Amino acid sequence: MNSNRNPGRVAGFLYLLLLAAPLRLLYIPTKLFVAGNATATANNIAAHQTLFRMGIAADLFCGVALIFLVLAFYRLFKGVDSYLAVLVVILGGVLPAAIDFFNTLNDAAALILVRGADFLSVFDKPQRDALAMLFLRLHHQEVVAAEVLWGLWLFPLGLLVYKSRFLPRFIGVWLIINCFAYLVLSFIGLWFPHYEATASNYAFPAELGELALMLWLVIKGARPHPVEAAAVAASP
Repeated sequence: MNSNRNPGRVAGFLYLLLLAAPLRLLYIPTKLFVAGNATATANNIAAHQTLFRMGIAADLFCGVALIFLVLAFYRLFKGVDSYLAVLVVILGGVLPAAIDFFNTLNDAAALILVRGADFLSVFDKPQRDALAMLFLRLHHQEVVAAEVLWGLWLFPLGLLVYKSRFLPRFIGVWLIINCFAYLVLSFIGLWFPHYEATASNYAFPAELGELALMLWLVIKGARPHPVEAAAVAASP
């Protein structure tokens, strides 16, 4: 279908690209990381370097995809409220993408330490393993910090969906709830990390707001009403 007639479907398919994110966020930690055991974790990474590199690539890929996604949302919602649409671009694209790019440095450092390059010979293996675990922990802490932005961008996005009249209002409300769920998870991850997994389980239904929007856009798309459509067509 022509993207000018259904720009929502374009945003939906770009949203689908972010499904690469759980590879690094969920699968790799479950598969390779051993809580409290730096040596076992380092050995797992050394034995599955391709998988670990795929996690780095997934972070970079999602950072790029985010930029194109928020631009698609800007095009879709510019006629609804241009100020909120700009907030979506900044909070949901520019800043999280930068964190994705910078956070790959932590994984890259961990991989270098695990591989044991010649210039690291001044450190023995337990020291390198401990340092690698440190960088993995830093990666996680950056994710905890990024959850603030993962939440904040959903507030203007939820308002845009609610005000748009060409998307279901309940999805807009769901996205706003999703916003506060991420903010709470970030707070708990920072101050009460031992409860982070439990809180994530309780917050899971709220976090499905983004999935609901993604599926709606992919399946049904979204066509702005005539006034909004004219703004979309006039936008570069």
